[in-house]
Amino acid sequence: MTRTAPLYQLKAEFFKTLGHPVRIRVLELLSRREHAVSEMLAEVAVEPAHLSQQLAVLRRANLVVARREGSAVHYALTDPRVAELLAVARAILSGVLAGQAELLADLRAAGPQPSPTPGPEPEPGPGR
Repeated sequence: MTRTAPLYQLKAEFFKTLGHPVRIRVLELLSRREHAVSEMLAEVAVEPAHLSQQLAVLRRANLVVARREGSAVHYALTDPRVAELLAVARAILSGVLAGQAELLADLRAAGPQPSPTPGPEPEPGPGR
């Protein structure tokens, strides 16, 4: 009997695949429309070999698909829900950052806090 990995483990692997800034940027670009590799190079600003490696990771994870048109290779998302996932992540991050900005504003509004006054020195114990 073949045993498959638990769903939480598969999810962790999926999110690990998303855990690279170049991959996220590529997926963001492809969320808008199909792109040729040459277009992505201009947008992502990494070496061609590095972009190729990251595209290979996304292909192996079945998040993107490639098609050749003459000498150009074009990429597209395999599932439009990837774009939705990126939008949800952006909304979550916006909320987190807004909360942090609010906390920072509250701290600044409270003004400088007095430095804690040092207490008495502890008595030296035996052997000190």
